Amino acid sequence: AGAILREVIAAAEVLEQDWGVAADIWSVTSFSELRRDAMAAEREHRLCGDSAPSWIARCLEGSPGPIVAATDYVRSVPDLIAPFTGRHFTALGTDGFGRSDTRARLRPFFEVSREHIMVAALASLADTGALARATVDEAIERAGIDPLAPPPWTR
Repeated sequence: AGAILREVIAAAEVLEQDWGVAADIWSVTSFSELRRDAMAAEREHRLCGDSAPSWIARCLEGSPGPIVAATDYVRSVPDLIAPFTGRHFTALGTDGFGRSDTRARLRPFFEVSREHIMVAALASLADTGALARATVDEAIERAGIDPLAPPPWTR
């Protein structure tokens, strides 16, 4: 949700147009609430046996593929729901030291730009065997991403 959603939409458009990969986009307003609901469903299942699936499970049912969660917060926020998705899960966030600059300059720095979101989606597909790694390497090169740059949390 919020400003990062525009980057996600732009990444999905590039995935479709340049790489032939369709993506579903979900806007999450509270990873904490999704986690609480999933924990409650998990607990109910553990203690009562039969239970209703969590909201996450209901939303993702029948929607195959890996998940890339992009946020303007640190990656640990979307990671709250990773165990409850049952999918290959990649979180992108603004891990690192405080910065004071424009969003346009900060997104590539923190690796949450549309280019990084697109590459994360392609890499997730490669990790699950749905795509060749060479495609990811080509996307990285075409996006102008330096794969040897230090991670943002070390800069």
